[in-house]
Amino acid sequence: MTNKTKIILLLLGFLLTLTLCYQLAISKTIELNVTYKDLKQQEALYKNAPRQMSLLKQKQHYYDSLLTKYQLQGNSVQNNLLKSINTFADSTNIKVVHFLEPHKVVNNDITINTYQFTLEGDYNNMVRLIHKLEQKTKFGEIINLHFEKKKNFRTGTFYLQLHVLLKSFG
Repeated sequence: MTNKTKIILLLLGFLLTLTLCYQLAISKTIELNVTYKDLKQQEALYKNAPRQMSLLKQKQHYYDSLLTKYQLQGNSVQNNLLKSINTFADSTNIKVVHFLEPHKVVNNDITINTYQFTLEGDYNNMVRLIHKLEQKTKFGEIINLHFEKKKNFRTGTFYLQLHVLLKSFG
């Protein structure tokens, strides 16, 4: 055997030894290190769980107190919402065109109701109604407003419609 052949065999043996070492030891060490880091993160989350639970219970009591404070007694939220809208609409020049049944979704024992209604009238009055609904009556949060300018082809006049989505918990 010549020196050149010995060097080539030595290099091939070294490369083979490196790949075997990686396959048998280093790759498993890397996997275990990744698993260790994941478990450490989960441990940190679980250590914080009792504190988060108490905070969530405090928030629930606070939101329950807000619901009892701002909602009218005894009736459903849908009736109270419709009553508030109609009361404001009677005092201004707004018409309630549609008031659809609420869309209900249950997520983690929490019922989320989404109310959809359509108003027609003056822009400023509709914005005042939306402000009243979201800030003063606390029925929920407005998640979508869609203003639409339409034309009445019989009279040739334009009018403004507002489609509202209001999300409420309870």
